[in-house]
Amino acid sequence: MRKTLWTLNIGNYAPELCELTYPLLLAYARKMGADFQIINERRFPEMPVTYEKLQIFYLGRGNDWNVYIDSDAVIFPDMFDVTERIGKDTVAHYSRDHCINRFRSNEFFRRDGRDIGAANWFAVASDWCIDLWHPLSSVASQNILANHPETLREIRPIVVERQAGITPEHLIDDYTLSLNIARYGLKFTTVTDIMQKSNDRGVYAWHRHRVPVEQKLKEIRAGLGPQGANLMGLEEFSACKGFTFTDWMETYGVSRPPAVAVEDMRTENDKHGKAAR
Repeated sequence: MRKTLWTLNIGNYAPELCELTYPLLLAYARKMGADFQIINERRFPEMPVTYEKLQIFYLGRGNDWNVYIDSDAVIFPDMFDVTERIGKDTVAHYSRDHCINRFRSNEFFRRDGRDIGAANWFAVASDWCIDLWHPLSSVASQNILANHPETLREIRPIVVERQAGITPEHLIDDYTLSLNIARYGLKFTTVTDIMQKSNDRGVYAWHRHRVPVEQKLKEIRAGLGPQGANLMGLEEFSACKGFTFTDWMETYGVSRPPAVAVEDMRTENDKHGKAAR
């Protein structure tokens, strides 16, 4: 079974932070029996950088499972393999938001009725559900356009996000995945739902999107250090000792040729699909 764990790092985002999170992401990938790859090249230059996560729609073809985790997320070593806890007909995030609190409603959201807001810092889907990462396409009757300014008008960060400086551009990936869940009727669950059903009280991940990088780095250092979880002496880190940020990009960046090349006939007329082939 082929799996890939993806993360995103365009423009050398937060090297000091990533040198702390990447050993844990790599360890989680190995625990799942997955490849680890960093999306470090632009494919949608006209879109906000977070939209580059949608590259998985193309890069992830040929995989049985694709897992995406943000570069600034901490995944603790005891985290379970989510692909072993959900069926291939179901997609998962770590948690969820309320869709219409953040996004203008449309016919897809109304028809679906589940009010699922994607929390796209952690996402899991099989080859059956690769449409979770389907790039935006024009559907004029639903006022959904593959157009940057028009799409941003559909996104309304909640108050605490606006107070923290979060803009619609930052949430365009959450919007797109929320739309795809509704548009394609994808079955959905969360890691927290899985944990509740099995009475699992473990702490498996840490992620905060409303604080600046400097604060995240400070909190991660404290959380992983002797006064926190005290993980820095584990083999997950010792195995990567001396591995620099440049080494991570050169070893795991998507500029490496993929192991499997799969043509997506459904995107034959899509300009990004053409660029991907």
